[in-house]
Amino acid sequence: MKSKYDILVIGGGPAGALAAKTAAEAGNSVCLIEKRPAIGTPVRCAEGIGKDLLKEYVKPDPCWISADIERARIIAPNGTTISLEQDKAGNEVGYVLDRKIFDRELVWQAAEAGADVFVKTRATAPIMENGAVRGANVISIGTPAEIRADVVIAADGVEARFARRAGLETTVPLREMMSCAQYLMTDIDIDAGSTDFYLGNAIAPEGYLWIFPKGERTANVGIGISGRRSRDGSRAKDYLDRFVAKNFPDGKMIEAIVGGVPVCRPLECTVADGLMVVGDAARVVDPITGGGIGNALFTGRLAGQVASDCIAAGDCSKEALMAYDTGWRNSKMGASIERNYRIKEYFVTLDDAKLNTLADSIASASLKEFSVRAIIKELIKRNPKMILELKALRDALS
Repeated sequence: MKSKYDILVIGGGPAGALAAKTAAEAGNSVCLIEKRPAIGTPVRCAEGIGKDLLKEYVKPDPCWISADIERARIIAPNGTTISLEQDKAGNEVGYVLDRKIFDRELVWQAAEAGADVFVKTRATAPIMENGAVRGANVISIGTPAEIRADVVIAADGVEARFARRAGLETTVPLREMMSCAQYLMTDIDIDAGSTDFYLGNAIAPEGYLWIFPKGERTANVGIGISGRRSRDGSRAKDYLDRFVAKNFPDGKMIEAIVGGVPVCRPLECTVADGLMVVGDAARVVDPITGGGIGNALFTGRLAGQVASDCIAAGDCSKEALMAYDTGWRNSKMGASIERNYRIKEYFVTLDDAKLNTLADSIASASLKEFSVRAIIKELIKRNPKMILELKALRDALS
């Protein structure tokens, strides 16, 4: 480990890996540190991503694709099922990845591009000089060290500790932090070509429960509920246990994880002097789906590009790094996050009766596109008597 790099990346998930790879390919000296002893574990994700989105960043490899999805089903509280079929819609559905292998592949690519990689290395505090971030104090396998850098890219996930220690406000309101639990289960009866989403306040209040297949009889079975609805006896794990007992009583659990997913708006600003924040740390998770892999890849690559440009120009001030912040906000991804945040805010207000009414109205629809936008447009089209009720959704699409 050297004491000085052009760029220090904190976090070895998809955002950090792609930032490191992009910056190294541009000719910068790059150091990527990961606090965990191994890249990719433990998995803290349902592992789903759209096919088109993934292909923008990396060529799909069967080695890290667990399932090729053909359809998605949304199941309303009354059991009404909205089925979105790949062969009927105009775009592909998605993959369920094996993040243990996928994340390592991305970091290997960063290393091959020239980045130094250190695991079990934790950033304990930013190095601050005249209000600017100039690197990080770290502990690497028990040994303290100082790593200086012209730009630090914080990709340390939901906790976002580094950005907070550098002075950025990263607090997520309790109501906008999804409390999640997920089991990797095997020997269960599932549709191996379908991702299933269960809605309803009795199943997952202000959230949803998912089944993401990872093989013929294996799947991630998980749930996210609003943090404000989590209490003793009604935690995410309690809801998940009840669903599993009812639907997969003979299934075997081989992994279990719990954690939080922010479904708030992104950070007010994702840069500071010498600092950029990417991925979950920047709060760019899709507020309605909870998906974060694609947005992490987008922000990671953009951060690597902008950091490289700023280093070449000899200016790593907040003003110069703002090209990253404005770049993702003005992108299709930025617009999608804002739109889906507004849609999410509407849906969390619905009771089960209203969810059933909306689901019944489009259950027979044959959607021409596989997207949140297409579903919302169909809901508005098929419920003219609810024009005032659905105004919030119409406004979200405008």
